[in-house]
Amino acid sequence: MSSSTTHSSVNIAILGASGYTGAELVRLLAVHPYAKITVMTADRNAGQAFGTVFPQYAFGDFGKSLPSLIKVDDITDWSDIDIVFCCLPHATTQEIISKIPLDSVKVIDLSADFRLADIDTYAKWYGGEHKAPELQKEAVYGLTELYRDQVKSARLVANPGCYPTAAQLPLIPLLKKNLILSQDIIIDAKSGTTGAGRSAKVGSLFCEVSDGIHAYSVAAHRHAPEIEQGLSEAAGSEVIVNFTPHLMPINRGILEALYVKLSKEVSIDDIRQCLETQYADEPFVHVLPAGNVPHTRHVRGSNHVLIGITEDRIPGRAIIISAIDNVVKGASGQALQNMNVMCGFPEMTGLEGMPVFP
Repeated sequence: MSSSTTHSSVNIAILGASGYTGAELVRLLAVHPYAKITVMTADRNAGQAFGTVFPQYAFGDFGKSLPSLIKVDDITDWSDIDIVFCCLPHATTQEIISKIPLDSVKVIDLSADFRLADIDTYAKWYGGEHKAPELQKEAVYGLTELYRDQVKSARLVANPGCYPTAAQLPLIPLLKKNLILSQDIIIDAKSGTTGAGRSAKVGSLFCEVSDGIHAYSVAAHRHAPEIEQGLSEAAGSEVIVNFTPHLMPINRGILEALYVKLSKEVSIDDIRQCLETQYADEPFVHVLPAGNVPHTRHVRGSNHVLIGITEDRIPGRAIIISAIDNVVKGASGQALQNMNVMCGFPEMTGLEGMPVFP
């Protein structure tokens, strides 16, 4: 395992490497100087080379160095693994992670299985009893910029969801400072189709998605309780949000318009100053100058977050726009950022790449 002074390399296992988040982790780790991928699982593609499943990795020394895909159950010895990225579907990771020796292996779970602290809330929204309640008690919510100190010493990190990342980074500091009211928060969110995962679904087919936009899981999206958990903690009281996600005919990107009411005698300048101060030294979160609006294309392929702040025409209200790449900052990039913090590596390692445009 790495130390913060020597930066010796770590051996990495990616469970669920054939999905979008697993493949994105491979792309990011390709330029990480302290990471070596030693195990990759994909049950349906077991026995195949990774470059067969994703041909872009069939070339070059890095691609050729990747291990062949195996089944999760084929891992019987964890002693040579330092870090596990779990990119498996929701409700499948609890039993798997419970078998990993957390005294010697650190785990970053990209599913929703350990994000909700209350297991009854998890059961309500995910349709099944939590199968590792003792592990849930020690899981750290990995919104890196806001929980960095907890992530640093964690054995198990619950990587945040994409919509919650884009919503909480602007809203949590404002609620903590009592600059906005905790009532009537509206989150109007749009996402690219990668957010639905790589499994074949009718709703993700080209003809179902292209040339249109539609809302889905209205008043019923599973990311709502995750957002409310973070906002309630920040506000010190229960927060219930109006959250409506929409599917956009793009591959990557999340754009959220956050409509908030200002507290008494709070100005739009106070909102801006709070967020600028909060993220002044953060390498990935950027509060844009007044008059600028975030675009998803300006964060595509990167771990960056763009935040724009506008005074509403309705007195006492503000509109905050947040943009991220849902596969990077909303998933694999933030997972790698958390790994860097857990291992004592420079936080930007492997994440220095600029957004891809056009």
